[in-house]
Order: sequence, then C-alpha cells, then structure tokens
Amino acid sequence: MPVLAPGRTLVDVLAAEEATVARGLAVVGISLLVALAAQVAIPLPFTPVPITAQTLVVLLGGAVLGARRGALAMLLYLGYGVLGWPVFAGGRAGVAHLLGPTGGYLWGFVLAAYVTGALAERGWDRRWGTAVGAMGIGQVLIYLGGLFGLLRFAPVDRALALGVWPFLPGDALKVLIAAGLLPLAWKVLGRPGTSSSRRPL
Repeated sequence: MPVLAPGRTLVDVLAAEEATVARGLAVVGISLLVALAAQVAIPLPFTPVPITAQTLVVLLGGAVLGARRGALAMLLYLGYGVLGWPVFAGGRAGVAHLLGPTGGYLWGFVLAAYVTGALAERGWDRRWGTAVGAMGIGQVLIYLGGLFGLLRFAPVDRALALGVWPFLPGDALKVLIAAGLLPLAWKVLGRPGTSSSRRPL
C-alpha cells in the first residue's frame, strides 16, 4: 500500500495531481454547500444568531480542501452574498449582513476553514483524536469571529449568552460528526493508521 505523502488532503487523493479543474470544482462545490446549509436555518427568539448546519460544512470543507482552498471556498461564499445572492441564513444577502451582528461568524468561517485545512495537511484529520482537536479549534475560531461581531452591539456577557452558550451542545455534536467522518474517509481511501502509511503529525 503506498505511503500517503505529507501535506495531502482528501481532495488531493480524490483528484489527480494535475487535475486543477477538479480541485477548482471542489472549491466551488464546498462554497455552494455552505450556501445550501445556510438555508436550513432555525431562528431562536432570544438571539439574532440562528441554528444552521453551516459550521459542519465549513469544518469538513476546510479539512477536505486544505488551508488555502478551504479559505478560498469561504471567501467565494461571502462573495456570493456581496453580489446579492440570497446565500446567508434566512435567504439574506448584501454587504450590510457581513457588518451586522452575525457577520463575525461569516468572517470566522474563512479563518476556521484555513486553520482546519492547515491541520489536515499535517495529518490531524486521519485519526479520531486529532480530528476532534482540529474540528474543535476550528469551531472555537468561528465563535471568536462571532463574538467579535456581537461585541459591537452588546457587552461580553450578553454576547456570550447570544452567540456561544446556547450553541455549545449542537456544535459539539457537529465536531464529533466531522471528526468521525474524516478518519473513516481516509480509512476507505488508504488506511492511514497502518504502519505502511503512517506519518508524523
């Protein structure tokens, strides 16, 4: 069984080394999946932040694409919204939404995808324990982005009550789901846990 080279992500394995078009399509595909996940939004009466499946797609997308492509996919998603496409939660769009109370989460997507992608490039997505760590770090970065946006409209304790505490259980579940799917995908593609394909993280 061939050794999986350091720095490679799932999209590198699924697409041939020279398949630039395939990788570009993967970036566009992930950006559209984030937009689609935003449409499945559950509004909460006590906060402007809705429950969506976006964070799961962002974390998985970053790990699958890698740092630069993951961040590019999120920037592309934000670009759709700036152009007026109704891709934000609740079918919203426009620059104003990026600057509003929930805009920080959207910017946090870019950072989270980059960091989870960078960790995946170092092999963190190939075993469950390190995958949990990578996805958890990505989720924290999304929270930090969201808090930065909310702090323009509310004090710290209020921002935490609006944008973090109510979402911890659901987001923890998303982290565990993502962390379970990634090593499973690697196992199907190349069984990285075997001695023939193991590489340092």
